[in-house]
Amino acid sequence: PHRHLCPAPLEGDPFYGGRPLADSVAMSLWRGARLVCGLRAHGRAWLPVSGGCRRCSSAKEQPETGPPEFFDVVISGGGMVGTAMACTLAYDENLSEKKILLLEAGNQKADGKLPELHSNRVSALTPGSAAFLSRFGAWDHICNMRCKPFKRMQVWDECSDAMITFDKADLLEDMGFIVENDVILSALSKQLTAAADRVHVLYRNKVINYTWPEPYPSSDTNPWVQIELADGRKLQTTLLIGADGPNSMARDSAGIQTVHWKYDQSAIVATLRLAEPTDNNVAWQRFLVTGPIAMLPLSDHLSSLVWSTSHQHASDLLSMDEETFVDAINSAFWSNENHSEFIDTASSMLRTAFMFLMPSGTSVRQLPPSVAQVEPKSRAMFPLGLGHATKYVGPRVALIGDAAHRVHPLAGQGVNLGFGDVASLSQHLSEAAFNGRDLGSTKHLNAFETERQRHNLPVMAAIDLLKRLYSTKSTPVVLLRSFGLQVTNAFAPIKEQIMAFVSR
Repeated sequence: PHRHLCPAPLEGDPFYGGRPLADSVAMSLWRGARLVCGLRAHGRAWLPVSGGCRRCSSAKEQPETGPPEFFDVVISGGGMVGTAMACTLAYDENLSEKKILLLEAGNQKADGKLPELHSNRVSALTPGSAAFLSRFGAWDHICNMRCKPFKRMQVWDECSDAMITFDKADLLEDMGFIVENDVILSALSKQLTAAADRVHVLYRNKVINYTWPEPYPSSDTNPWVQIELADGRKLQTTLLIGADGPNSMARDSAGIQTVHWKYDQSAIVATLRLAEPTDNNVAWQRFLVTGPIAMLPLSDHLSSLVWSTSHQHASDLLSMDEETFVDAINSAFWSNENHSEFIDTASSMLRTAFMFLMPSGTSVRQLPPSVAQVEPKSRAMFPLGLGHATKYVGPRVALIGDAAHRVHPLAGQGVNLGFGDVASLSQHLSEAAFNGRDLGSTKHLNAFETERQRHNLPVMAAIDLLKRLYSTKSTPVVLLRSFGLQVTNAFAPIKEQIMAFVSR
């Protein structure tokens, strides 16, 4: 039952191959001593315990001087991305013999009845993310709770009539799905509970220190990542996965630098009730000079608001009475206050030219629904920024989700990028386990980093460019972006390439 406590060196391990025989023998003796100590310290087999969490029955009794508990993989952070990582590894047959631990500082997410009121924090999941969640059964739970597909997206400019629409197969296919973050996490938690015999979970326990192995460890040094918890417990692992958000302790402790800046903007989120029920299958976004405003469908009569604007304006919106706040939303979607006659004339001429040259490439403009009221206590505000880790991996560590990258919400790509990280990393770890390699080897970790940076960096650069491009009323810039938007809208192959890339 303790076969995983001190595993033999594998290919990729610093002690495997190319080392003097004496070093290998010394390492074997060192691990053998650790195994004996572990058996004496624990004195018990691994057994299921109550609470849906499989872990060592004597874990709470581990003395401070006892040997650290060993795991093949430790995931730090139990948000949507971290929990998805735990689920993916738990349901992978190639990793069935590996000991996996999820660490979460917060409380266990309740699997109780779905709240009647919609949450104000939502994600726009791509078909690619839905397919990923389907691989281990989480998507079925989401569909059985609350999920609103949308078939079209319309984006337009505050300073001109330029617009672009995205849809699939003449509205016969779903473009994406608006899902509350709480629903996603609840679905993932259900699948994690169902895999209680394959993954260990520790809630309400905070990491206070990481100790990293030497770059070139010798036979008398510990080759694993050492983890110290707030309750005094100590762990060690071949691979630490940092999924602990934009202020990642795992990233900072590993010495991985980040490039980041603040946008001098905050986002206002709220749940909106429409003036009248509709099919509500369109996601609306308008680029205002102060920042983009989006209205995403939740049901036939409810939508979710994400309004990015200056800190002061966001604070004002948060403190407004309901009637004034609703008027401000409707005005933001409908007002032509920042139009100019010159730009409107130029845009109209360009649009007419495209209609003549490419009649099938133009889109019909739809009008967004009117908002009647805001749901009580649904308004909230949070600051916006961009961040990107210079590296996603290091010696025995990999970063995923917001620990590796943070983006502006204007394209709704945050959690989709995170799920893409999980899908990529889990695939590389599965292949490593199948081939009997060390899970913490930089060989496959570097392959994961290359694969994800090639996808994430272009998306992040495009989002940042759009944010800056639409933050001015300068006539030349407005003309340039209006021309670009209408050209892109007229050429279906370009739009299809954009949708295919962000949906991966």
